[in-house]
Amino acid sequence: MKEIKMREISKADWKLFREHIPAWQEKYMEKLAKEYVTLLTDKDKTASAKFWELEKRIKEDRKRPGVLIYMNKPEALRNIITLVYDGAISLEDLKDFSDDLQETVNYIVSRD
Repeated sequence: MKEIKMREISKADWKLFREHIPAWQEKYMEKLAKEYVTLLTDKDKTASAKFWELEKRIKEDRKRPGVLIYMNKPEALRNIITLVYDGAISLEDLKDFSDDLQETVNYIVSRD
């Protein structure tokens, strides 16, 4: 993601973000868990290859905002954009947010 100046979101959007993030993260981690199951049931790989690949994936995935997020209002817009880029949420998940936030996120993700 290109470095851009982020502004703070509105109080109403911040409240919505805090309400939605637990469900978004749970959904994202469910997706990851299914990917891990697929990885672990791959009959073409050795047990050790599966183990080390899983360990690497978990190490990388646990740093993603869909798993662990630093919650503060000044970073909320950046976090939302990163959640979209990572596939943790879609633009449709933002339908309850202000038009301004939706337009900003849509503009930024459509540029890349």
